[in-house]
Amino acid sequence: MALAAMLLAAASAAAADPSPICADRPSKSTGPCTVPSGDWQVEIGLIDWTRDRSGGTRSDLIQWGNTAVKYGLTDKADVELWVTPVETLGLRGGGAHEHLSSFGDTLVRVKYALTEDDAPVQVALDPFVKLPTANHQLGNGKVEGGLLVPIAVPLGKGPLTLSLDPELDLLADADGHDRHAAMQQVVNLGLQASDRLSLSAELWGMWDWDPAGTTRQASADGAAAYLVTKDLQIDAGANVGLNRVTPDIEIYTGVSLRF
Repeated sequence: MALAAMLLAAASAAAADPSPICADRPSKSTGPCTVPSGDWQVEIGLIDWTRDRSGGTRSDLIQWGNTAVKYGLTDKADVELWVTPVETLGLRGGGAHEHLSSFGDTLVRVKYALTEDDAPVQVALDPFVKLPTANHQLGNGKVEGGLLVPIAVPLGKGPLTLSLDPELDLLADADGHDRHAAMQQVVNLGLQASDRLSLSAELWGMWDWDPAGTTRQASADGAAAYLVTKDLQIDAGANVGLNRVTPDIEIYTGVSLRF
């Protein structure tokens, strides 16, 4: 009886031991995992700097404290609010210098996992709506939305995972009179280098079919995340533009906390 009690206690402790935090940070890839039921999770981009040079103008966009607040509704679904308290844009070119600042646009998301955590292919649905909370200098003042389908495929029993993130968006036209479709895709290869350190490399592409002219962007990205505890993760990453219409470089760092 004593042995049975010890085994039962050990099994209960193992069942109660939570899995490590699963954040959408870093990288542009979005995982199919959701926040556990009843838990809160906060993912904060401490600083996110993007530089672009085109047409004789240099722009520097900095997002400060870009934050996702998530709550686990069930074991398979969470609701998320994404806000950027401050974003600044500096423009230099032709002897002029302009500095703009605003609260960023707001995203409302609901992620629902279609498969179990141990499924050979993990899939989720992640619809979202963008609310125009930025001023008209840094935002377009339009409600927009889309659907993301995060897919993760562990490559055998090794440390590698392949992720795909097809996304279809409905965006406002440049003239503000109507809406059009846009599409994004991320191909991400993740490496679990150790129990605490994970690395990723990815290719990102975006196709925006605005009636005023189609835009195609692409970048090569790399990121690293480190688990301080099972509920605390720090990260950093960089994205490099692969064509002229994509920002030249983006560098960021952040932290994620579950409680």
